[in-house]
Amino acid sequence: MNWSKYFALVAIVLLGSLPGPSAFAQETLKLAIGQRGNWDTSVPELGQRAGIFKKRGLNLELVYTQGGGETQQAVISGSVDIGIAAGAAGVISAYVKGAPVRVLGAETTGAADYWYVPTASPIKTLADTTGKTMAYSTNGSSTHSIVLEFVKMSGAKPKLTATGGPAATFTQVMSGQIDVGWSAPPFGLEAMEQGKIRILARGNDIPSIKGQTVRFVIVNAGVLDKRKETIAKFMQAYRETVDWMYSSPQAMTIYAEFAKVTEAQAKRTRDEFFSKAMLDPDKILGLETTLAEAYAGKFIPSPMTREQIAPMIHIQTPIK
Repeated sequence: MNWSKYFALVAIVLLGSLPGPSAFAQETLKLAIGQRGNWDTSVPELGQRAGIFKKRGLNLELVYTQGGGETQQAVISGSVDIGIAAGAAGVISAYVKGAPVRVLGAETTGAADYWYVPTASPIKTLADTTGKTMAYSTNGSSTHSIVLEFVKMSGAKPKLTATGGPAATFTQVMSGQIDVGWSAPPFGLEAMEQGKIRILARGNDIPSIKGQTVRFVIVNAGVLDKRKETIAKFMQAYRETVDWMYSSPQAMTIYAEFAKVTEAQAKRTRDEFFSKAMLDPDKILGLETTLAEAYAGKFIPSPMTREQIAPMIHIQTPIK
């Protein structure tokens, strides 16, 4: 036997069985995400840490913002590809004005966000907030839309103030600069347990909010046109991550480490404040209500129907 030819043939067979360079390549997507550490906004972070996006050939570059308004602007400008947790009314407003933004799916349906006061505050109900400062994150965010609904529901006339994220808001509330703060679990749970703050109102106290998608997963229109398959893979990995977050004990450990909370607080955040249905990306609910609120809040110049806004929405077909 000619051993040199034999080994050469074996080498060729082995090399031919190896994956090509493209099989090892990871496509990169840049994301802007509102409110680092919130359970609902943690899908990309947790999925990346668990290797779920990597299995789909994706590497995510994650940048965190102070709220939906900043997230939306990053997507529109093209500095990122995808935005997580952009307020629905703000996105619709931008789209109507011709901004290159499209909706890939629901980010949150219903609202786990809550508004709070220091325990010793004389403010007991929303009706007591006339003349008081009430926080929301950024203009055009879902928290902005919610406080506008609080005003309508209560008849009070608070001074609405953009305060950024939960941590910055908490500092302003506890130092007396803001009367009513906003937050989203897990942030604030420890302060509640210590008796420092008490909840004044929850987003889901507004009847329409429970069945309404308040935040979107959005994408730059140009990116969607040029990278359709990549975006479809992203949304499939997103779905798989949500499933994993509600089924794997490992998710609690990873989330607790990321959010810098105890595993008990992580579990309370998920089980008490966020049902799995709230994070379903494929069901955008209550759009007619959102459009009515967007018009009432002067996010859009005239009333619109679901059919008129339909070209904005691009739900991705699940892939295997």
